[in-house]
Amino acid sequence: MKRTTHILMVGALCASPVFAQELEKWGASDFWDVMIDPSLGDGCLIQSAFTDGSVVRIGFDRNEGMGYVTAFNDAWGDIEEGAMYPVVFDLDGQEYEAEAKGMYLNGVPGADIMFDEEDFLFDIAAKYTMTLSTDSGEVMAIDLTGSYQALEAAIECQEEMG
Repeated sequence: MKRTTHILMVGALCASPVFAQELEKWGASDFWDVMIDPSLGDGCLIQSAFTDGSVVRIGFDRNEGMGYVTAFNDAWGDIEEGAMYPVVFDLDGQEYEAEAKGMYLNGVPGADIMFDEEDFLFDIAAKYTMTLSTDSGEVMAIDLTGSYQALEAAIECQEEMG
């Protein structure tokens, strides 16, 4: 069963987590770095690199009052900048439909998904595997080991940022 969550489509003028200025290191957990993005109102995020070449960020955009998941991978060369793509998140068998905005960071293609339900962050962190798919099939599957502890650290970071 697919569960549609209230995930906001991002307009072209909104700040995107991956077009960020330099990230500032705040801390780390076993598998994730905890960082601060000054361009997103000092929003805190967790970031990790995976063996398939994906880099994933999960965090808070304080300018927009939203959460986001952003992923990049050199293998995704056919992504169109600014185009919206319907995607499905599968979190240990629970599916969520969303819209991802195509983008590039330092020439690496990616997808940016923003959402306005804080619970969705905890849905991600409490699971073991996140799979992202499009109509063409699976795009990536990542191990979420340590994401719950990392997200707790990101919340502590966010509280510290005020």
